[in-house]
Amino acid sequence: MDAPLWTETHAPDLADLPQPDVRDYLTEAVEEPINLILHGPEGVGKTAAARALARAAHEDPDNDLVEINVADFFGRTKTEIKNDPRFAHFLEGRSRMSKRDMINHVLKESAAHQPVSGTYKTVLLDNAEAIREDFQQALRRVMEQYARTTQFVIATRQPSKLIPPIESRCFPVPMRAPTHEETATVLRSILDAEDVGYDDQGIDFVASYGDGDLRRAILGAQLVAAKADDGDGAAVTMDTAYEALGEVGVDARVEEMLAAAASGDFDAARSTLDDLLEDEGLSGDELLAELLRVARESNRNWDLARLHQLAGEVDMDLVEGTSDRVHLSHLLAELGRSSGSA
Repeated sequence: MDAPLWTETHAPDLADLPQPDVRDYLTEAVEEPINLILHGPEGVGKTAAARALARAAHEDPDNDLVEINVADFFGRTKTEIKNDPRFAHFLEGRSRMSKRDMINHVLKESAAHQPVSGTYKTVLLDNAEAIREDFQQALRRVMEQYARTTQFVIATRQPSKLIPPIESRCFPVPMRAPTHEETATVLRSILDAEDVGYDDQGIDFVASYGDGDLRRAILGAQLVAAKADDGDGAAVTMDTAYEALGEVGVDARVEEMLAAAASGDFDAARSTLDDLLEDEGLSGDELLAELLRVARESNRNWDLARLHQLAGEVDMDLVEGTSDRVHLSHLLAELGRSSGSA
C-alpha cells in the first residue's frame, strides 16, 4: 500500500481509545503527569495510546513527544544509529563513541532536552522488552535525574523483563486485546471517515482476521478497500474481504518467500517478508506459524526438519522481543545457506 497507513491517519485521541480503563488511567496522567508502563500483547494499541496521551498533554506534541523504539538501537549498527535523522543532532561530532555510549547519550539528551510547551515533555520507549539489564540501569539513573521535567512512558509486551527499580518508578497500565465488537466499532468509524462502504459480514470478517490485533485489523481493512476499489468506490464486504485477506493469497506469498530464500534470492525473499509483516499486518509469531504450516502442506519437498530447527531458534528470539523482521530475515538467510550447501 502506497497510501498513508490508516493506523497513522486515524490515530485515536484519548476519548477514542476502545478500553475504558486505559482511557481513565491516561486521562489522569494528563492531569497529574506520572511515569507509565503500558503493557499488553502486540497490536493492542500501546503506541497509539502513548501518542494520544502526548497530544492531550502537550500544546506542541510534535516537539514534546520523543519516541525511541528500542529495536532502532539494539537491532542496528553504529552507522545506522548515527545517520538516523531523529538522533543525528544528538550524535554530531561523536562518531568515535561506542554503540553503548551512543545509546546512553541519545537517551540522556532526549530526557534533558527542554520542553517546547508547558513544564514537561514525554519520552516514549517502545518495545522496551528489548532493553538489556545494563541499559536499564542507565535508564533508571536518567529517570531519577530528570524526574521533574520528563514523563517516561514505557511500552512493552513483557513487563517482567523490566528491572524492579524501573517498575517501582512507573504506574502499570495493562492493555488487553480488544474484543471482536470493539475492533468492529473501530473499523466502522474508520471506514465511515474514509467514505468506504461496508456491510456487517465484511466488518466481521476483517475483525476476525485481526484476531485481537487492532493494528492488523485496521491495515487489513485498508488493504481490502484498496483492492476492492474499481474506480466506482470501494466496499468492504465478505467477498472483497475474503479475496484480499483469504488464506489462499497469504499462503501463496509465504511459499513465494520460501522459494526465493531457498534459491538464494534473499532480496526478493526479504521484500515479500516486509509485505507480509507490513501490508498483511502479520506479527512475527503469526508469520512463523504460517511459514511452517505452508511448508508442511506444500507439494514442494521442503527440508521440514531444518525449517523446524530454524523456527525454534527464531521463536526464542521473537519471545525476547526485539525486531521480528531481523529474526525472520535471519531464518530466510539461513534457509538459503542450507539449500545452497545441500
